[in-house]
Amino acid sequence: QVQLVESGGGSVQSGGTLRLACAASGYTASTAHMAWFRQAPGKEREGVAAKASFGFTRYTDSVKGRFTISRDNAENALYLHMNSLVPDDTAIYYCAARARAVPGVQWSQWALLPDRYDAWGQGTQVTVSS
Repeated sequence: QVQLVESGGGSVQSGGTLRLACAASGYTASTAHMAWFRQAPGKEREGVAAKASFGFTRYTDSVKGRFTISRDNAENALYLHMNSLVPDDTAIYYCAARARAVPGVQWSQWALLPDRYDAWGQGTQVTVSS
């Protein structure tokens, strides 16, 4: 049974730092394609950062230079290190996984698209105040 469990959310002031964690079971983090998404109230779910099974990473423009996605194969976990947080980062953050690549499509083209992932966590709230 596939299960993704996020943790590490919370409330911080603008400029603060948080580290989100995603514990994976039923998936091997080192061989799956994994990603972080977020959804703010009234907005669509947005791809934040993705890590391919072969190590490549991709970030949405608004978090480049501030967020870092990483993976701990021994812990079978995915992380999102978030620095210099701003109020626009406020959202529920979700971990997602996909066991195999999308056939015929380069990873970079689908890495941040939510409908390409087939396993999701329950989400963790991140709130950034000004």
